[in-house]
Amino acid sequence: MFAGHIGAALAIGRAERGVNVGIFIVAALLLDYLLWLFVLLGWESVVIPGDFAHTHQPEFVFPYSHGLLASTLWAALAGIVTFAWYSRLPTGWRAATLVVVAVLSHWLLDALVHRPELPLAGSGSPAVGLGFWNNIPFALAIEAAIVVVGLYLFVSGTDVGRKKATALVVLSLIVMTFTGLGMTIAPAPPSATAMAASAGGCRQIISTASASLWAMPPSSARLPPAWRAHRSQALSTT
Repeated sequence: MFAGHIGAALAIGRAERGVNVGIFIVAALLLDYLLWLFVLLGWESVVIPGDFAHTHQPEFVFPYSHGLLASTLWAALAGIVTFAWYSRLPTGWRAATLVVVAVLSHWLLDALVHRPELPLAGSGSPAVGLGFWNNIPFALAIEAAIVVVGLYLFVSGTDVGRKKATALVVLSLIVMTFTGLGMTIAPAPPSATAMAASAGGCRQIISTASASLWAMPPSSARLPPAWRAHRSQALSTT
């Protein structure tokens, strides 16, 4: 699951139009950033099984990034950081809450597609996973639907402009295409380290591109009243 996380972030981004949607995308991908960092550090592991060409499913041991308990703690930490950053804004608490939701959405979506390997607590604790990836066409259809719905909700509910909306559609199509290729015809990675480096880099590129699309302040025409009042007050004092 990669494109689906971005789709979820876009849907969440509609609920808080005053925050750069790149923040929610980074939050939705946070657990994967941690996973690949921990793999590179040797704290977690990923194994490329012999049947990878058929299943396209690595085997993960990732209690510190993808355990339910760990994910909840990472979500809480992300929420605290977000609230501290936006504490002077009228809806800072809502932005923080939505970042928490974005982080936890990652675990919930991964629990749909992974085999039972997401631990509820630490190593050795019961693990969950519905294993949608055992049926790749079905899993990709679900992921594509999440992207389409998230894209529609975000574009229809925010004043992004035609150029930005087009760029976001193209970006989403590219991500979904690479997700499909990765789950169907991509060869096995040469090593876990190479997989970690390439996956982490890809997520960084997507997050940076998404954030840069919304680097400019949002249009006040579609902002909530509290945000418009805050912006007007800030402009009057400059």
